Amino acid sequence: MSDPAKRSRHQSGMRDERYGEVVLISPDETGGLKGAVYNTYGLNDCPLDKWNALDAGALAAQYGVPAVFLNGPRFWTIDEVTTYNWGDVEKFDGLEARWAADVRIPPDVDVAAGSGKKHYVTTTVDRDTEYVLKAGRPVYALTDADGRTFVLQAYSHTVDPGQTMDSLASLGERLRLPDGWRFRTHTPDEDMHVTTVDKKATVVQDELENTYMLHAR
Repeated sequence: MSDPAKRSRHQSGMRDERYGEVVLISPDETGGLKGAVYNTYGLNDCPLDKWNALDAGALAAQYGVPAVFLNGPRFWTIDEVTTYNWGDVEKFDGLEARWAADVRIPPDVDVAAGSGKKHYVTTTVDRDTEYVLKAGRPVYALTDADGRTFVLQAYSHTVDPGQTMDSLASLGERLRLPDGWRFRTHTPDEDMHVTTVDKKATVVQDELENTYMLHAR
């Protein structure tokens, strides 16, 4: 779905911008499941009337896949991205979205319901990106029991439509973190770069389906 001959794409001014993801789920070569992730960002602001009108079951039948997961609306907590691997645009009942990644679906996730025991469990996403969080702006992060840091890349309205950028400062008070994990907020003095490793991102979600990416340093 991607074309490695294409030039990189750079986007800025992203913080608190709304987007949605349409995930087409199908079997992978290992006998598990993978999701082709189509992202609306850069094409539209995920208009709520079009987003709310999407029917996951009808889309699955249209695209001939076992299931479709509608992931959003979501809001970026990063400032810039450079994308080195990106794909074509599809129209989902009139809503344009571009292929952005492939994600491996954890085996305990109920893809039909879009739920499962997936919170605070790492998932691998096949994409090639560099995120930038600008100096002087707050960064929200999880640290796991092994000392690894996961930086918040987006907050979600899937579980709590009342989440806002301002509410993230007290997010740690709401989370039921596993033993040894902690949430923290800090404001970097220099731009912070969070990059994929070997064209793969390691991500986790909290119980509000906010998404964090491993910051490998």
